[in-house]
Amino acid sequence: MIRLNGIALPPEHNAHQLQFEAAQMLRIPNSGIRQLKIVRRSVDARKKPQVKIVYTVDVLVEGNEKKILKQSACKRAALAPVQYYIPPKAVSPPQKRPVVIGFGPAGMFAALILAQAGWRPLVLERGEEAAARNEKVRTFFRTGSLDVRSNVQFGEGGAGTFSDGKLNTGLNNPRIGWVLEQFVKAGAGEDILYDAKPHVGTDVLLTVVQNLRERIRELGGEVRFRTQVTGLRTEGGCLTGVETQDGDVICCDTAVLAIGHSARDTFRMLEGLGVPMEPKPFAMGVRIEHKQSAVDQAQYGGKNPALPPADYKLVEHLPDATVYTFCMCPGGYVVAAASEEGGVVTNGMSDSSRDGENANAALLVTVNPDCFPYEGPLGGMEWQRRIEEQAYRASGSYLAPAQRVGDFLEGKPSTGPGAVEPSYRPGVHWCDLRQVLPERITAAIAQALPLLEGKLEGFSNPDAVLTAPETRSSSPVRILRDESRQSAISGLYPTGEGAGYAGGIMSAAIDGILTAEAILGGSYGK
Repeated sequence: MIRLNGIALPPEHNAHQLQFEAAQMLRIPNSGIRQLKIVRRSVDARKKPQVKIVYTVDVLVEGNEKKILKQSACKRAALAPVQYYIPPKAVSPPQKRPVVIGFGPAGMFAALILAQAGWRPLVLERGEEAAARNEKVRTFFRTGSLDVRSNVQFGEGGAGTFSDGKLNTGLNNPRIGWVLEQFVKAGAGEDILYDAKPHVGTDVLLTVVQNLRERIRELGGEVRFRTQVTGLRTEGGCLTGVETQDGDVICCDTAVLAIGHSARDTFRMLEGLGVPMEPKPFAMGVRIEHKQSAVDQAQYGGKNPALPPADYKLVEHLPDATVYTFCMCPGGYVVAAASEEGGVVTNGMSDSSRDGENANAALLVTVNPDCFPYEGPLGGMEWQRRIEEQAYRASGSYLAPAQRVGDFLEGKPSTGPGAVEPSYRPGVHWCDLRQVLPERITAAIAQALPLLEGKLEGFSNPDAVLTAPETRSSSPVRILRDESRQSAISGLYPTGEGAGYAGGIMSAAIDGILTAEAILGGSYGK
């Protein structure tokens, strides 16, 4: 096939126009293209309001490809590269089936690879299956009644299920395409295969993760929910089994430790067993919320029904820290993401349609272990917890502390909303965020906001809402592993975001695949 880059079309174009432009680039008739496959689609808004949709496509043509390329003399055309991932083939399973601890993206894709190889993995997930979990989460949003075992952080699909379902990553890995294909087979839209910023949406992800679970079961795997691992059994430095909260002991010599970034009790258990860990840099701050129409205006020059809701990605490097936006949710909601009683945590979420009135993003400040007020490998985790508890004490409930940007910059508490109505449920507590967040965080955000305004008009609008705290952007802990991806306990494989080796759905899924390949052996895990 021939790959064509940089086909720019107006937002209102159709498939016929795309094929016509491809044929024009190759100087062949439209009928000379037998098949066209979109490889990548992105929005170019550099010359707003003349926004363009830009494509990379692969085309199958009538005739000799090399001859057509030569006669076209098109610098944006070349033979399409062949890059694809083939999962490990089935191999003889061990006597003891492997255990996968956690059923977020890392655990899910590790289990899928192991199941496809015929190893019948046993998955242990502390939370509930997706449908029951969704009910618990919606109840918490509505009433503030928290289930500490099944919530936004814990349950089928992991923390990523209740997010925007973003699948973009900075990685360049042939496994990415394979992961996207598995999501599509499980019910996600085919557009994630080529969108530059693919997203699934929470409403669709709830179905996707259930279908992936059923696929694992069809291949001989097993998934047990409400089954928390609370201990490990070892002998001579080797894993011999795992203990569960219900008192069961499951014999195994291989376990994928994919616990997620919020499994604080598990981190404590591992520390007690002497599993080597270290504190790692992470970031925390607030959620900032604007009208989606204002973001569309800033990015596109106005609303266009043919364009997706606009997003943004901003960063400002200050002398003592970096402030940046993360997990931006167009047409989304700020959500209650607590997993422990007496603590307030925020996150962002969008459904697949992204049709909410507001846009939100995490506005984060980088923090390094040398500035943690608590020592030890879990120092960052303890700092997170204390901030979350302080946020809870501000109102004595799961209402999230909130402040308008204008009031925040003027150093006075807010008493209510302006033009932007906060979307967080069960509700917000208007206050001065400097009474909740560390001075290091608030000072950096106050310094960065006017600078970020210069990069996105309206970003520091006085009526924009800051909702706090956003503490769980990534794991504050790294569970050390060697080149074989094993911990100091032989047979224990720390994996994914919770172990400190990923930062998002896709990178966690890839890390899970690499761990499964390492367990299976051969020329994988690279």
